[in-house]
Amino acid sequence: MDDIKATIERIAANVERVIVGKRHAVEQVLTALLCKGHVLLEDVPGTGKTMLAKAIARSIGCSFKRIQFTPDLLPSDVTGISIFNQRTHEFEFRPGPVIAQIVLADEINRATPKTQSALLEAMEERQITVDGVTYPLPTPFLVLATQNPIEYEGTFPLPEAQLDRFFMRVHLGYPARNDEIAILRRQREAHPIDTLTQVAAAEELVDLQERIKSVYVDELIEEYIVSIVTATRNHEDVYLGASTRGSLALYRAAQALAAITGRDYVIPDDVKALAAPVLAHRLIISPSARIRNISAAEVIADVLKAVAVPGARAGRRFERVAR
Repeated sequence: MDDIKATIERIAANVERVIVGKRHAVEQVLTALLCKGHVLLEDVPGTGKTMLAKAIARSIGCSFKRIQFTPDLLPSDVTGISIFNQRTHEFEFRPGPVIAQIVLADEINRATPKTQSALLEAMEERQITVDGVTYPLPTPFLVLATQNPIEYEGTFPLPEAQLDRFFMRVHLGYPARNDEIAILRRQREAHPIDTLTQVAAAEELVDLQERIKSVYVDELIEEYIVSIVTATRNHEDVYLGASTRGSLALYRAAQALAAITGRDYVIPDDVKALAAPVLAHRLIISPSARIRNISAAEVIADVLKAVAVPGARAGRRFERVAR
């Protein structure tokens, strides 16, 4: 797993030439990328969400398309449309911007639910269907969606079905004082994104996506994951808990984090570190809890305290047993 760790380190260091002081957030997005998962970047404007998507695309040599979601955006503006060619007397498919390896859905909550639903098939099945014809999407395929959690005027909240399709929700936040000074100096003459080079190939990433599946997960860890997800469904402040897709996402994310750390086995700390970004956006907080300003992140923290952390059984450890 050392080569996986080295590759992710190389990509993260390259992205940090543009996104300063946000190593944890960058690694979370790369973790989702290793798991073939989509990411919801939720933060206030001007924190580098768009630049993060561009930097990752350039670092791994992937095609990049940006979709500006607006209230008048139509589903065909996302997926593409069939146009009649008067010369050939046939319909020709004009692909939309969703047909790219990395797609930035900017301000996704400003489009109507009808347009938002155009991404559902693409995010889950990695294909789109237009006029009864199915078109596969390129590999790797990642949707990075952004939304502002403060300004809700003129927006449409994402439905639960679409939120559940996002593998992880990541917050960037404002940079520290010294980091912001470094940003000013780096952009004194030009933006670093203009000179960012490719440090890994898309084919290399696809290979890593398959290799992380071999990371060993002990039965105790599997039970721990399911216990956490089940606890979200039974929590008194939760109206609707995490789905089975959430369990699968946490399982795969723990494998990816272990590989990034250089291990070929998952430990409970991997699960705990990713529980909030993977599960929090999948919860629907009850109305009474919202009145008390209880957040989904606080529920996840409460669940992690309540669920017992598994210990190694006698004669067994979490490490892969040599056979």
